[in-house]
Amino acid sequence: MPSLPSPIYFNLPSPSIHVKNLEIARILYEIADMLELQEVQFKPRAYRRAARSVEELSEGIEELYKKGGVQALREIPGVGEHISTKIEEFIRTGKLDYYSKLKKEFPIDLEGLGRVEGLGPKKAMKLYRELGIRNLEDLEKAAKAHKIRGVEGFGEKSEEKILSGLGLAKAGGERMLLARAVPIVEELTSKLRTLKEIRRVEAVGSFRRRKETIGDVDLLAVSNYPEKVMDFFTSVYKDSSIMSKGQKKSSIRLSSGLQVDLRVFSEDEFGSAMMYFTGSKEHNVELRKIAISKRLKLSEYGLFYGNKTLASKTEEEIYKKLGMGYIEPEMRENMGEIKAAQKGKLPRLVELEDVRGDLHCHSEWSGDGSGSLDELARSAKSLGYEYLLISDHGGPEVRVVNGLDEKRLREQMKEIDALNKKLDGITLLKGVETNILKDGKIDLPNSILKDLDIVLASVHSNFSQPAETMTKRIISAMENGHVDIIAHPTGRLIGSRQPIAMDFGEVLDAAKRTGTFLEINCQPERMDLDFLHLISAKGKAKFTLGTDSHLPSQLRYMEFGISNARKGWCEKKDLLNCLSLKDLRRTIGF
Repeated sequence: MPSLPSPIYFNLPSPSIHVKNLEIARILYEIADMLELQEVQFKPRAYRRAARSVEELSEGIEELYKKGGVQALREIPGVGEHISTKIEEFIRTGKLDYYSKLKKEFPIDLEGLGRVEGLGPKKAMKLYRELGIRNLEDLEKAAKAHKIRGVEGFGEKSEEKILSGLGLAKAGGERMLLARAVPIVEELTSKLRTLKEIRRVEAVGSFRRRKETIGDVDLLAVSNYPEKVMDFFTSVYKDSSIMSKGQKKSSIRLSSGLQVDLRVFSEDEFGSAMMYFTGSKEHNVELRKIAISKRLKLSEYGLFYGNKTLASKTEEEIYKKLGMGYIEPEMRENMGEIKAAQKGKLPRLVELEDVRGDLHCHSEWSGDGSGSLDELARSAKSLGYEYLLISDHGGPEVRVVNGLDEKRLREQMKEIDALNKKLDGITLLKGVETNILKDGKIDLPNSILKDLDIVLASVHSNFSQPAETMTKRIISAMENGHVDIIAHPTGRLIGSRQPIAMDFGEVLDAAKRTGTFLEINCQPERMDLDFLHLISAKGKAKFTLGTDSHLPSQLRYMEFGISNARKGWCEKKDLLNCLSLKDLRRTIGF
């Protein structure tokens, strides 16, 4: 049975992102896991249903509570009397005694152990009962002592897999996914902007460069009253801790564990400060070398010739004085962007507004999806899309998510056809995400694949095959004339699963030869292909964007796929999703 990723316990509700919704949903999911492991009946399902409903709320749960109290909470689907009072307690106090008590009583670190690939709650609990493993440290000791292989259901290969995944799990605990950080940073900067003494505040660093994970957050502010800014910043959240407080720089640690540093600059210095603190370090080093070659000095305070300031107010004027065009923040990784800027050959990066549709989403038809076809269509239309590809799991291999067989796929196709006759302004496309089997064959017969609009194929099992075998496996799938897109091509899960071993150059050659597109998967834990692969593939292959949504609200993950595409230097012409429906039909041939 294949190993599928666990759900992500955060979401992006429309029209804005609400931190409290994400916190509450995460807690409800964790309560469900703990109750299930204690073999409590019925309650785990209730908590998961409530968590999913909170994830999908289109407004902040705090605002909902302010308007209608606990009764408004009970009107959320799946949130009954008991769960609503727990949500109310968390909204009012920032704590939940029931959750805290459960965690104290529960013997293992579910969150930490859950970051190790293949080690779900039930397996983690089995290791605790058999070997007394409570956390990552215990797990590492047991794996190195070869004790895990002796536990029923594990074995030598499982033990090796756990050992290889421990490094990722530890690193994952030190960094936060960009998608989880976004609502936290957006809320904090919104609060800071309410202070009249602050004229401007921006997030910089790896957050502004849209790295897939971040270690901490750097904020820059413009103000003539830095002491008042620091007083406000260090007291903005009651549950944050002050790490340092100065006149122009302070640091706090939020309840999420995220460290935030705030620095105050004058308006005249803000452009150079933005450039310096956005980075990357390697990008900045190259800029300073260029400045030195021109007998100039570049720092966070400006570009200088002796004591004379040549530029400092905006990044654009600094780049211009250094003899180059403006480089978008996502590209500042010292991957050739400086030379391109000097030659006037920077790409015009794709924008979120360029996207005309989403080419990977799941519905309630398969076991891991939620949302009817009609709900998905309406969500896609609200984003301004022309089309949405329904691509539920298909084929018998992924039994855990109730993959659709040919009969059920044809039933779904009929429903899509009927719904398209009623829909206005949005078209649902008929597709499937089928599996690339161990030998490279596809998990569904061509008799059904030929009748679908677009076919995605992906690796969902046997991730540890040697590079040569895996390369042949993927290329074999591409050579099936009905496969249009290879979904999440490297199979990585950030912080828990390494990318598969393959010869990416050979895969690129095969993609060009067969006309197969490679996906940029927008799921925050995937970001697959990553930006390094995209840079190396630019001009050699074409790409698609797929949110891989399992909830209607996850269609908004497109913004993270776009961030990744921009980091990979992608333009509109590189992405299938930027085509109109008419041109998409012509390109794919359906």
